[in-house]
Amino acid sequence: MKDLKNMYKDIHKDSFPQEMSVRIGDQELKFRKRTWIIDGQEKGLRYGENPDQPAALYEPVEGSLELGGVRLRSGEFKLVSSLKEDNMIQAGKHPGKTNLTDVDNGLNILQYLTAKPAAVILKHNNPCGAAWSDQGLFQAVENAFFSDRIAAFGGAIVMNRPVDKDSAEFMAGNYLEVVAAPDFESGALEILQKKKNLRILKMPGLGRLEEFLGRPFLDIKSLTDGGMIVQLSFSNRILAPEDFLPATAVRDGQEVTARTPDQREMEDLVFAWAVEAGVTSNSVIFAKNGRTVSIGTGEQDRVGCVDLTISKAYTKYSDLLAFEKNQESIYQLRQRALNDSAAKDDLEEITASTSQARGGLPGSVLVSDGFFPFRDGVDLAVDQGITAIAQPGGSIRDIEVIQAVNEAVPQVAMVFTGQRSFRH
Repeated sequence: MKDLKNMYKDIHKDSFPQEMSVRIGDQELKFRKRTWIIDGQEKGLRYGENPDQPAALYEPVEGSLELGGVRLRSGEFKLVSSLKEDNMIQAGKHPGKTNLTDVDNGLNILQYLTAKPAAVILKHNNPCGAAWSDQGLFQAVENAFFSDRIAAFGGAIVMNRPVDKDSAEFMAGNYLEVVAAPDFESGALEILQKKKNLRILKMPGLGRLEEFLGRPFLDIKSLTDGGMIVQLSFSNRILAPEDFLPATAVRDGQEVTARTPDQREMEDLVFAWAVEAGVTSNSVIFAKNGRTVSIGTGEQDRVGCVDLTISKAYTKYSDLLAFEKNQESIYQLRQRALNDSAAKDDLEEITASTSQARGGLPGSVLVSDGFFPFRDGVDLAVDQGITAIAQPGGSIRDIEVIQAVNEAVPQVAMVFTGQRSFRH
């Protein structure tokens, strides 16, 4: 019988050419396939999304592109596609497509979070935990990890500040696939390199992501029939509290306006909206004190996404209690509780504590990548003790949605982003 583990070890030689050109009207971009010398051999991408999909990484090397008077990114920002051997401090099993697209989406999020040390942990091209902190990188790394300890297992962590020894010790003590940072302080790299399969990327561009703002890139979606849809990439317009719009609506001569968030709420909303730029739609994010509490991804209806994200918050809160008590996951505790009376008592205690704390949601803010078509999603969130909401606005029922936060006791704040943040 075939050893199925070998599918993850076998490397499929790709047949993609060394060079590629893309012509848009009379403008041409030229690309070169990126390979690396690893263990004395020339290697490209390990494989694509799955082990039986050959893949190649191409770096833009010549040409520029301007559309509608907007100059697009086309190679001057050296990031994922420009990785060289000296950037790949440790190749581990050398990267595949998903390793690099996870890192790339981390860059996508962190470009809006340059004001503070920040960290994003990604799995399957979605953030599972993100945080920024005035207290330094270690606090951001720890908060991002414990936002979703289970999902962080085997993830890629991307940071916007040089890695210090404390952060390195923490990361080395947990299973991660990729660590990407602008640099590494003295002693930090040696700690991480003890994990031989860890892919360690030094990317100086991570320290100057603010230069990317206002410069979109050409976003290409390939279709099943071989066709393409091209668009300009999403650009986050909410970079500071003053960029939000008042949540106001008028209908039948009646005007309603929501409470304006306070300073703490505003900062969390700015943070959460930045993270939202990297989440698959439909999505909502709960955040508090500069860290994600729960991230809902890829749901088909808005109220269902809120409901599931609340449930996810409860599970993650329970898991942290189980981990603190017995160094095990909530799922392991539930299994043990089937046959162990002490474990059953622990589970009942943790379940009660989680319910009483409402999954750690009270005091959180909520961002939604699309408007609320009905007030039901808002009502669900308000019941969990959230204090402020940011959403695009523009629903025919905006007045009812605003009424939902105005009727809350205490009154919940709301602002509009004036843009949608769908990502498919």
